[in-house]
Amino acid sequence: MRHYVGGGFDASGVPFPLVDPVTGRVVGEVPEASRELVDRAVGAARAALRGPWAAWSPEERARLLRRIADGIERRAEEFTAAECADTGKPHALASTVDIPRAVANFRAYADLLAGRHERAWNTPTPDGRGALNYTVHKPLGVVAVISPWNLPLLLLTWKVAPALATGNTVVAKPSELTPGTACLLAEVIDEAGVPAGVFNLVHGRGADAAGQWLTEHPDVDAVAFTGESRTGTTIMRAAAARLAPVSFELGGKNAGLVFADADLDEAVAGTLRSSFTHSGQVCLCTERVYVERPVFDAFAAALAAGAKALTGYGPMISAAHRDKVRGHLARAAADGRVLAGGGVPDFGDARDGGFWIEPTVLTGLPEDHPAVRDEIFGPVVHLAPFDTEEEALALANAGPYGLAATVWTGDVRRAHRVAPALDVGIAWVNTWNLRDLRTPFGGVKASGIGREGGDHSLDFFSEPMNVCVKL
Repeated sequence: MRHYVGGGFDASGVPFPLVDPVTGRVVGEVPEASRELVDRAVGAARAALRGPWAAWSPEERARLLRRIADGIERRAEEFTAAECADTGKPHALASTVDIPRAVANFRAYADLLAGRHERAWNTPTPDGRGALNYTVHKPLGVVAVISPWNLPLLLLTWKVAPALATGNTVVAKPSELTPGTACLLAEVIDEAGVPAGVFNLVHGRGADAAGQWLTEHPDVDAVAFTGESRTGTTIMRAAAARLAPVSFELGGKNAGLVFADADLDEAVAGTLRSSFTHSGQVCLCTERVYVERPVFDAFAAALAAGAKALTGYGPMISAAHRDKVRGHLARAAADGRVLAGGGVPDFGDARDGGFWIEPTVLTGLPEDHPAVRDEIFGPVVHLAPFDTEEEALALANAGPYGLAATVWTGDVRRAHRVAPALDVGIAWVNTWNLRDLRTPFGGVKASGIGREGGDHSLDFFSEPMNVCVKL
């Protein structure tokens, strides 16, 4: 595990342990970046803005992104192994979702950049000669990218790709729990021929460490962050002191609505996927499901049976996170009903030392219960009935979060009526996590600020400037 600063690799820093969530065993060490190293990384990024990188055309930057994508693809199995080692997620998930999506991130922004054009206006003037007004998009400057542990490579590349596409320089800090794929990405970017200082990587924790020093740094021009809402609030305060723009994708307590006219088998299968993918450790996962009363019992029984039959799921990321989820489950079991799961699987092998929790289905809790109100971020879903469309919307829209939702219905009119009425950044109808990388992605309320994806990311990472030339 190494930092990457100013075009060179660096293993300096006091090491901290890297723990395998599957077994709970220490499997390596990661160097903690010092404040001096963070300063050096930001300084290298600042210097690179004035170097050869500034003269690179959009076409040259697009070709760089494609070389990076090709490099990840060539080393896909290494990236998959690192992703699985860091997160404990199944090989089938990492190899078919996380790593291919990282490749797609770079290729998508290369394509978008190649097709982007500036607007221009012929403006009348009193003397009749006219003026030409056109827009120039300039890089923001040095961008801090802080990425989380649940989708380490996918979410890191989701920000790095558009930041580089628009000519910025980057200092990235992955989660201290999942540094492996970030290290491999630095190697690929180095091999792709990026100028020194354009991309930098530092490892370390958040508070009173590399994350805080980076987001508070006076020479960092913008911050792009994915993580929990409380951390986003802290980063926003630091950025506000220097009026630096921020892009935040934060927490969620996502709702699913199942109407009686839905295909029940399809709704159950989709909800199993949306609730338990990566053991619920995805910001888009469903944690609350509201089911129209006539089909509630049938849906609950089928979902519980499906949860009990699930295999091949992964552990929680850490002992601390497992204990947080178990705390929610203990309170929920005392106050409501557990239809499936709720315990710790017994493997009879080394996995018994890991951070595992069974896929869990709850019901019978009031709406103000912590297990219904707070983001759990684990393999836990709560079911409750509703009687009217208006009640379903009120339940789904309650609470501080607004990231994503699912709607299961056979009525196309209802689909077009209900989905736009949800207070979320993205609503899926009869599907889940079906993404087009050109579309806006983000949340409302405590789930984020701004939008990522397509031109939305390119706009965030660039500063528009108007040029007016009298003819």
